[in-house]
Amino acid sequence: SIRANTSSATMASASSATPSPPKTVVIAGGGVIGTSTAYYLAKNHGIKSVLVDPTGIIAPAASGKAGGFLALDWNDHTPPVGRLARRSFALHAELASDENFGADKIMYRRLTCAAVIVDPNASGTGKPSGRKLKEVDWAQDDAMDDNVVGMRPLGDEDTIAQVHPKMLCDALFGDAKATAGCDLVKGEVDSPIYEDEKLVGAKLKDGTTIAGDALLYATGPWTKQVYGVKYHSVLVPTPRVLTQSVFFSGCGDPEVYPRPDGTAYCTGFPDDAVRVTERPGEEEVRDEKVAMIVDSVRAASGRDGALSAEPSLTQACYLPTTPDGIPMMGAIPGKDGCYVAAGHGCWGILLGPGTGETMAALIATGKTTEHVDISWFDPGRFE
Repeated sequence: SIRANTSSATMASASSATPSPPKTVVIAGGGVIGTSTAYYLAKNHGIKSVLVDPTGIIAPAASGKAGGFLALDWNDHTPPVGRLARRSFALHAELASDENFGADKIMYRRLTCAAVIVDPNASGTGKPSGRKLKEVDWAQDDAMDDNVVGMRPLGDEDTIAQVHPKMLCDALFGDAKATAGCDLVKGEVDSPIYEDEKLVGAKLKDGTTIAGDALLYATGPWTKQVYGVKYHSVLVPTPRVLTQSVFFSGCGDPEVYPRPDGTAYCTGFPDDAVRVTERPGEEEVRDEKVAMIVDSVRAASGRDGALSAEPSLTQACYLPTTPDGIPMMGAIPGKDGCYVAAGHGCWGILLGPGTGETMAALIATGKTTEHVDISWFDPGRFE
């Protein structure tokens, strides 16, 4: 177990009592939280990490299968998360700058977003004016034009962006490796190793050990106290590059995130939250869920519209969520040198860099940055 029954005060004292920065941080999990933390440990603190993942690859689960939709202010209704989201949105732009990865390397771009009300039976009945439809990028297709009965802008290039999650995680890990010698090991962390009450490494389930003086659990829905919501998604080739993410209302309410490579990431119809038993990277893709998504986006965009092509990829993953919907971030109560960062829900890619920067500062210095009040994310609240 990675947890113990101790108070939040113990957690706070543990996180602030680090006598010196760790030399090596063992990170369980190779997703966006793990790779982001490794990146900022290397960049901001010159600290090496060893990523441990059951698959031996980067981003095998949700971080490699997510849509990569980024919104500046959609979490403002929950101020602690909103502040983290705004910081992380800025960090995404920074990572995409020419001084860092560059936009092409991580498929980053700004775009618009709209809620589009559709009804495949609405042809000729109460449609918006042509001027209004000009605000709907996809309504340039005649097939979809017949379906649209209303729209509402949800954001523009100042507040909406996207990134390719797998490409981002690969770039974060690659930079951490080049900067501080970050390693990737295939395996599963079983428990921390202590000598004279000081953390000296992590034991893996195969009995091997990895030396380190700090341990971060970034294991998404495979983290204790975290549930998983299974989502299926399909990638559909589009006839042209689309520049507007769409949350459809009607036809099953699918969500569509077009990418600059001429594809559209389509998702919807999530399962209920469960304790995840499927292995990372081995999530079953259910044909009936894929069919529901394909049928819904075809109905929404028109049978001969922008999303009528056969999917080039079908996949499934679990989005990690906590009982109260707020991520866990911080030192683990009663486990000196151990930390956890998990449960970011559907905003994991958005919040990844901000979480990584925050956790790197906490692990390296015992304090977080001025951008995030980490007390709101205290793992001890679930004790």
